[in-house]
Amino acid sequence: MIPRYAIYFAAGSDSALSRFGAELLGYDAYSGDELPFPRQALEVAPDWRDISADPRKYGFHATLKAPMALAPGRTEAELTAACAAFAGTARPIPVIWPVVDSISGFIAVIPAEPVDALQGLAADCVRDFDSFRAALTAEDRARRKPEKLTERQRGYLDRWGYPYVMEEFRFHMTLTGRLDSERRGPILQMLRTRFASLRVDTLAIDRLALFRQDDAKARFRIIGEWPLAR
Repeated sequence: MIPRYAIYFAAGSDSALSRFGAELLGYDAYSGDELPFPRQALEVAPDWRDISADPRKYGFHATLKAPMALAPGRTEAELTAACAAFAGTARPIPVIWPVVDSISGFIAVIPAEPVDALQGLAADCVRDFDSFRAALTAEDRARRKPEKLTERQRGYLDRWGYPYVMEEFRFHMTLTGRLDSERRGPILQMLRTRFASLRVDTLAIDRLALFRQDDAKARFRIIGEWPLAR
């Protein structure tokens, strides 16, 4: 399999938020290291490894441009240069008030309220990097279960290769897979308590990170990061 690339927000290798996410996922996408799970997570959910398996594959992040294979003729070096150019274009830096909450059945760090500049940043990433994206295959499209999407989401899937873009975009930094409602409460409380100890009252979405997955069984790893020009 050829590599896949994704353009994500990650909070910085030395940030408390990145350490929080990496410890809970048991994986640091900056270093590629496996990490032990926090004791509190294992106490509230002895099967924490399974609960966190889905987001662990991608590392702790928020999606700006979803995973993609490169279009024919495109190279990693060109994508890297495009990330640097995008980051170097001055723009408003979105700032969110981050909270831990449930979203579509899984638990994530999300904004307490919508931020227009963040929606704009995500839309710009979707548009500006789309020339690097290989066309969606029939298999990839089927994997997104288009029959369960709304008409607008199906349109975005066909146009941009991913259904949750533009008006459908919701910023989230995922911490668990989908959980049954009866399990969600205690886990959500544990995660909120741990997050509160960080005292992260605001979060600037102030950088891009380029992630690469070398093959279908590999985890995504950060191969480049760029601060956004203010």
